[in-house]
Amino acid sequence: MRIGIDFGTSYSAAGAVVDGQLQLVRFGDEHQFRTTVYFPLRLPDIRHFELTPELEREASLIAARATAYQREQLDRARQARAAAMREPEGRREHALAMIPTPVEQTPEQIRASSIQAVRRQWMAEQARLAREETGLDLQNALYGDEATDAYVDSGTGHLVVSPKSMLGYRLSGSARDTLLGITTHILRHIRTTASAQFGTEVRSAVLGRPVRFRSSMQEAGGVQAQQILMDAAHAAGFEAIEFLQEPAAAAIGFHRQTQSPRRVMVVDIGGGTTDLALANVGGPTPAPTILGAWGEPVGGTDVDIELSMRALMPLFGKGVTRTPVHHFYEASAAQDFERQANFRRTVFRDVDAPFDRRLERLQATGHTVRLNRAVEGAKIRLSADTVVNVELDYIEDGLRTEVQRPQVDQAASRFLSLLRTLMRGALREMQAPPEAVYLTGGMSRSPYIRDAVAVELPGTDIVQGNASLGVVTGLAYAASD
Repeated sequence: MRIGIDFGTSYSAAGAVVDGQLQLVRFGDEHQFRTTVYFPLRLPDIRHFELTPELEREASLIAARATAYQREQLDRARQARAAAMREPEGRREHALAMIPTPVEQTPEQIRASSIQAVRRQWMAEQARLAREETGLDLQNALYGDEATDAYVDSGTGHLVVSPKSMLGYRLSGSARDTLLGITTHILRHIRTTASAQFGTEVRSAVLGRPVRFRSSMQEAGGVQAQQILMDAAHAAGFEAIEFLQEPAAAAIGFHRQTQSPRRVMVVDIGGGTTDLALANVGGPTPAPTILGAWGEPVGGTDVDIELSMRALMPLFGKGVTRTPVHHFYEASAAQDFERQANFRRTVFRDVDAPFDRRLERLQATGHTVRLNRAVEGAKIRLSADTVVNVELDYIEDGLRTEVQRPQVDQAASRFLSLLRTLMRGALREMQAPPEAVYLTGGMSRSPYIRDAVAVELPGTDIVQGNASLGVVTGLAYAASD
């Protein structure tokens, strides 16, 4: 069985088409879960790994199987393309577009992936030994809001927030393997949950990806991010994985509910990325025609950080003390492993009272995550309200502040400027403007997003899609083809 997976920066979801009907995977009571995972036991130290002769033989066997599988997939794609070329001219382009492009790896890349697989097996064995010695079980990982609550309550273990946002960054030492292991756990959680719900073993998936990953390495970061996702999916038990750009997936979902043909710009704004796609949707064709795609690696988390800096960090001394501003940014960037580690290592004893005590309390386990959740919640509520109270009694008794809607508008101003620039660039490349705009992604709920789109495309019909499930719906349909 094949499912569609929206592995998001902020939230993740999955779904499939069963007996012609869309079914979304339930994670507890919801159709999505916050992309956060808590491990009660710290991960094994990869620095102790050594490629012994026995492990070398295992890596060679894995490489041989991967080479054979790649050859089979490439042959299948060539046969499919040859068959598509025999189709009548009017159907040929669509037939070619529906053929997945296998990821072809060099022998060196296959060997590297095989060694990574052996390393993961070694890590699993080390975890088993740790489990026998300590009585703790790595498989008891928790996900979503439950993960954050457990981390805050226990004060131990390992919490990872939004691992997707780090996939495209330069990863030194064991950081790549750690991130790979975390991503594997999340994808395995999705696969096993889906298998239990559908009553069959799920081994194949269409996995969404942004047009551009967040990255510190330009295009190389995107290649790295997709490779980590591919490796993690295979380690999680998926035998076949295809990737589909997220705005194209949203277009597929919108196509299914559109009767008359329309030329549509899809605007998909998530936690970490903003993507656009131009597509012909609706009518009798089985799938939309994607005419172009554009993206920027910015999203809702960038607005959250800006709001934290403007509305909450002054309570910790920003703009009042001589504390370097980058420390406040580190505290606000809850999804960034390195910045969070730097903040926890910083000594604030020379900061003026009461800000020294507040910063030290913010360094306590889970407190930056709690602050980040409060900021995100305030941003969401201020789409309808004008003022929101944020309680910070875990930092100091009676500490609280008001966050007002103008502060959200100011925090979003840079993001909105980038969104407008992205839209203008896309519109310049279009032969004709869209007849409608389809909004999806968590940030699309914000009224200032609709206002910004209306400014760039005055008079154009704006359709508000399902902000949370627009992409995963399209991925599920794509997985059924």
